Amino acid sequence: MLELRLVQGSLLKKVVESIKDLVNDANFDGSATGFSLNATDSSNVALVALLLRSEGFEHYRCDRNISMGMNLNIMAKMLKFAGNDEIMTLKADDGSDTVTFMFESPTQQTIVNFEMKLMDINSQHLEIPEVDYHAIVRMPSSLFASICKDLSSIGDTVVISVTNEGVRFSTRGDMGTPNVVCRQNTMVDKPEEATIIEMNEPVSLKFALRYMNSFTKATPLSSTVTLSLYSGQPVVVEYKIAEMGYIRFCLAPKVEEVDDEANP
Repeated sequence: MLELRLVQGSLLKKVVESIKDLVNDANFDGSATGFSLNATDSSNVALVALLLRSEGFEHYRCDRNISMGMNLNIMAKMLKFAGNDEIMTLKADDGSDTVTFMFESPTQQTIVNFEMKLMDINSQHLEIPEVDYHAIVRMPSSLFASICKDLSSIGDTVVISVTNEGVRFSTRGDMGTPNVVCRQNTMVDKPEEATIIEMNEPVSLKFALRYMNSFTKATPLSSTVTLSLYSGQPVVVEYKIAEMGYIRFCLAPKVEEVDDEANP
């Protein structure tokens, strides 16, 4: 049996909203260590990994490992029944083909139950590789989202380059070639407003902006985002979820035959 209780039920709502346009159907896995998801988009270009650690829940019980296949768009509609300040409880029995969500108002004046049919989903569990990245950039998530949105109005790809100058985001389109450079900035009043760059060696990679914009839907989950880059390898875009866990997106770079001419 799996039973978990979130005081801030809106957290799961934000998680589902951040990935439902990227992944249609996915398995949510419960284990002794926590509640997790590992899935790829339909094109097998992007990978999303979610972990909510067991100790982050007000109540967490998982008698044995359980996997629950869910349609994320249906799940998102169901979660709209929950107010942002409501307590959410999820229950699933071993061998059952349904999962039950319960939403309680803080005063317990209103209680909503929703039973959702589970799906049988065959999916491959892919791990995000652990490497010594050439560069790691930590920056405000709202700033990253704004840059991706603005660049997508000009072009459909973004080149992310990390040098001694800072981290540069650039694209190319019929209207021109915009470049946004973010320099390291730790002299701020709030740590979440800092831009921190760790560079072992310069790196420059090109990615599809439509995926980057999809990743930024996780911005409400965290005030900061971390970009981990390694030449020729997928980027890892990570949003910390308070002290509870994280959501990570992994995207392969675009490779073009005439790279020097393609890059802005």
